[in-house]
Amino acid sequence: MLTAEKMTASHLYDILKHIKVGGSVCHYSLKKCEEFVPLINEINELKEEKKAVILAHSYVSPEIIYGVSDFVGDSYQLSKDAMSTNVKTIVFAAVRFMGETAQILNPEKEVLIPASDDGCTLADSITNEKVRELRLQFPDYTFVCYINTSAAVKAECDVCVTSANAYKVVELIPNDKIYFLPDQMMGMNIQNAFKEKGSKKDIQYYSGTCYVHVEYGAQEIFKIRTEYPEVKVISHPECSPAVIANSDFVGSTNQMLDYMLKSSDKDFLMLTECGLSSRLQVEMPHKRLVGSCTLCKFMKSNALENILRVLKNPTRRDRVEIPKEIQARALKCVEAMFRYTEG
Repeated sequence: MLTAEKMTASHLYDILKHIKVGGSVCHYSLKKCEEFVPLINEINELKEEKKAVILAHSYVSPEIIYGVSDFVGDSYQLSKDAMSTNVKTIVFAAVRFMGETAQILNPEKEVLIPASDDGCTLADSITNEKVRELRLQFPDYTFVCYINTSAAVKAECDVCVTSANAYKVVELIPNDKIYFLPDQMMGMNIQNAFKEKGSKKDIQYYSGTCYVHVEYGAQEIFKIRTEYPEVKVISHPECSPAVIANSDFVGSTNQMLDYMLKSSDKDFLMLTECGLSSRLQVEMPHKRLVGSCTLCKFMKSNALENILRVLKNPTRRDRVEIPKEIQARALKCVEAMFRYTEG
């Protein structure tokens, strides 16, 4: 991103021209870049004036990532990045639960979400009331929640995990009885991993799923391997156990990018949201993507127009507001993760 000087259409096009994923959604021409540039320059000027920082999840559209963002990555890292900034306002181009995590870790800062549809099928699959019901059914279990949950759900759980550290945290928890929520696929993958190690941990899990990752199947992998024998299959732990079992690498969005950056292989099948495919094509154009990816309608509802609007005139709906009692309890859940992973 250019901050000292204005972005030009030719510069933006030079960054984005290699992207060819998701049909017309992520396919860039010089004309398209000419339409984006006035918005990008206005946003970049306004965020300095407003003392704001823009966080962009890897799944949002490339013109946001490479045009106006200050930090790019997964939700956990972005929330921590925000802690290091001396700003008044965080504009989080992502979905609601990610903005809530940023608010939990940055209670003194205003957090704004520029998504027109800020939901998430996974986070929305469970409520705090349901967690309380489950705790009555499983009174002796340590409740572990994936970061893809609301602040209210985190407030009812013992420890939070990310896709990068879930296995480590579960292993370090002294209790052998674990209830993992809300992702059924990740819960099954964690359960299978500990069974393979001969662990005595009893891992129960909830039934939620991410509609993007649940679509992938092992048959897709078999088909691609037939056509591209040297392909490396990398997948997100929200995918099914059958996909995980047939992948060469499984990890978070940041871990997947790091794996591809360090790999000497050329061909990759990436089983996650298309935004990560776009980043690969921009940042590692010498690598080749095979197969297809899936768009998240929630992440893609973030737009430059919405970012400009929330910087100018944020509404109550745009703001992330968490009751203090819930925020305090949710913070304890997140801090428990810090103790296990950073202590």
